[in-house]
Amino acid sequence: MADALLSSDLGSLPLLARGKVRDIYAVSDEPGADLVFIATDRISAFDHVLGSGIPDKGRILTQISLFWFEFLKDLVPNHLVTADVAQFPAVLQPFAAQLEGRTMIVRRAEMFPVECVARGYISGSGWKDYQATSSVCGIPLPAGLTESSQLPEPIFTPAAKINTGGHDENISYATVVETIGAAHAAALRDLTMAIYAKASSHAADCGVILADTKFEFGMIDGVITLADEVLTPDSSRYWPADEYKPGGPTPSFDKQYVRDYLESIRWDKQAPAPGLPDEVVVRTREKYMQAFRAITGREEI
Repeated sequence: MADALLSSDLGSLPLLARGKVRDIYAVSDEPGADLVFIATDRISAFDHVLGSGIPDKGRILTQISLFWFEFLKDLVPNHLVTADVAQFPAVLQPFAAQLEGRTMIVRRAEMFPVECVARGYISGSGWKDYQATSSVCGIPLPAGLTESSQLPEPIFTPAAKINTGGHDENISYATVVETIGAAHAAALRDLTMAIYAKASSHAADCGVILADTKFEFGMIDGVITLADEVLTPDSSRYWPADEYKPGGPTPSFDKQYVRDYLESIRWDKQAPAPGLPDEVVVRTREKYMQAFRAITGREEI
């Protein structure tokens, strides 16, 4: 297994952001220049980037996003220019080995300040909201639901994008309308639910439940465009259908092994974040690979 890539280095190229997972560069100093999205192998839990990475995680996430961009292209345009390193600008070619498989050149978009979340099942923050209010994002839900229950129909449960390192905050549809206007709010809601319907149908055919997911959209040349990553285990809750059982947490194709380990060592969830033992790294990588194989039908990244 290859070493994890924890930080990228593209020499003199302008680094615009270094997030929990992704490093973002501009291909040049020109105004409006395309962006370079590099998915590193960093992994975060409880809002902290950990001291260990998961080898190939960035490649797995990128390849899953690429699969979905292609799958959904007739439904919604996306910001992808190319993920083929051979087609990258000359200035990036010296870094080809670092970029291979984990990098997308994308167009800049004027992003909407809303996380567009679709839920077909009640889990995570939605379950917490339901326990407290019998609703999610102001949407009343039937009494008697249990954790992981399938909802009568999928719902749109947006969140405000909070760029301070904390969790995003669930908001009502009315707040989305106030924030971006009625026309854009309706368009994002309808697109979100259409994408969720198509993606969850494909996942079901693969033996996977897409419990919930979040999308980010922006405007490019006046057109609403799907951006960021899409339908990866970092932005979506995937459950193996043969292990689904409502009434409690459901095993998922994500970093639950990491969370469980951190709870077991009673980490106080304050910096500095600890590293991970090899066993946890290996098992977490395999969970991501299981999701990749199930969704894409490919064996290797």
